[in-house]
Amino acid sequence: VWQIRLDMHLLNHDGNITDAASIAGIVALCHFRRPDVSVQGEEVTVYTPEERDPVPLSIHHMPICVSFAFFHQGTYLLVDPTEREERVMDGLLVIAMNKHQEICAIQSSGVVMLEQDQILRCSKITAVKVAEITELIQKALENDQKARKEGGKFGFAESIPNQRITAFKMDSAAVDTNDVEEQAGEIIAKADPPAEVFANPVLHTPGTAQIGEGVESSWGDLEESDKEEAAEEEGESEAAAFECEKVETQDTSTSRETKNDEPIVLSDSEEEEVVILEPQELPRKTR
Repeated sequence: VWQIRLDMHLLNHDGNITDAASIAGIVALCHFRRPDVSVQGEEVTVYTPEERDPVPLSIHHMPICVSFAFFHQGTYLLVDPTEREERVMDGLLVIAMNKHQEICAIQSSGVVMLEQDQILRCSKITAVKVAEITELIQKALENDQKARKEGGKFGFAESIPNQRITAFKMDSAAVDTNDVEEQAGEIIAKADPPAEVFANPVLHTPGTAQIGEGVESSWGDLEESDKEEAAEEEGESEAAAFECEKVETQDTSTSRETKNDEPIVLSDSEEEEVVILEPQELPRKTR
């Protein structure tokens, strides 16, 4: 039995640590190689890397976390929030999913209630982001394996000289907080006006999240296959409704109310025959 423990050390926390940790963790597990082992009876042999190449773990899928931050009671939705945005957000939704669009975990926190439609829209966004991240992970693993076979530089030691890890490192600098409002006003005045005027979002109940800014979202659109299935189901339902209406029409056209003292005349439209029945010959229900 092999025991594997995964430890994570944060070098720079700028928000959304859940997504970063999930990506780092799954990549570390996919990149890890354990020594090869053979078992003969009760004898267990653990081979060194020089004797046999280490073998990877059996990882069936890669669950990736995607975080959604809600602001102003869900008026605005943001993916991958920063540390400052996390301080002012009203709620957070984390969805873990693999590339097969299978939801592995969902976590909701904050003071915002989520409805079914909003969770479904977030899950569709998650499916797109997870597919992109999984593709990047697989390419990085393939490039690392290729570099190892060619004998090139790879690993942590190769990343430090190129400043890949410390690329965002900045020296501490004083921040001038004087005339902040005037500077913000100048920036807003120079900025271009928004291309569209968004309508006010609709809040079903106070504290309920709304996705988007009141305009129609394209994330909820059906794919081509889903549209075809929906059209077929709609056509079948319309055909069934038409058949029911046709049967009801035939029933009402051929049925007549009966009276004990008056004969009933039934007309056959195909043969154009008229049949007159006496009151004593009438059944209880005439068709």
